[in-house]
This record gives sequence, structure tokens and C-alpha cells, in this order.
Amino acid sequence: MHEFEGLLFSSPELLAREIGRPDLASSFAEIRMQFETPEDINDSAVTAPSKRILELCPQYEKPLFGTLAAIEIGLPAIRKECPHFHDWLSCLEALPSELLIS
Repeated sequence: MHEFEGLLFSSPELLAREIGRPDLASSFAEIRMQFETPEDINDSAVTAPSKRILELCPQYEKPLFGTLAAIEIGLPAIRKECPHFHDWLSCLEALPSELLIS
């Protein structure tokens, strides 16, 4: 369920801006509004969030643009929009710290 780009649909406007294509904000928002949460956009290998972004912006490069968008959107906004992701992070945060340090 958690393709990285799905999380970026937490803010279509910031996603568009950070990939250098603010003109795509409405297209990204239209995609986002078709689903209950950004996590639900990942509904098939053909229409996965990354495929949707690449269709609109063939020059999209995940390591660069995806990272910039995620930083700008911010973890609080992503957690608010993506309940499964939020719950997963909450489980990790609840682990005793000694389990997290190797």
C-alpha cells in the first residue's frame, strides 16, 4: 500500500511545486480527490502513484524530486493524510528504544 509517491499526494500543490511543475497542481489534486486517502491511490501496477506522476511529468526523478517534495510537505501533513502510514509510524515509535539501536 505504501508506495512513496502515494504519500506525496498528501499535498498535490507542494508536490507540483517541488518537482518544478506548479502547473500540474490541479492535475495532481484531481487524482488525489478520486481517492479517500493518498494511500488508496496505489491501486495497481499500471496506475500506481509514481506512474501517474511520470505520465504527467516524464522528467520526474524520485531520488531528487521525491525527496524535495517529501521535505516540503512534511511528516505531520503526510501523517494526517495517510492514516495507515501514521499507524505504522506510531507502532515504531512505541517500540522500546533499545530495540531500535543495534
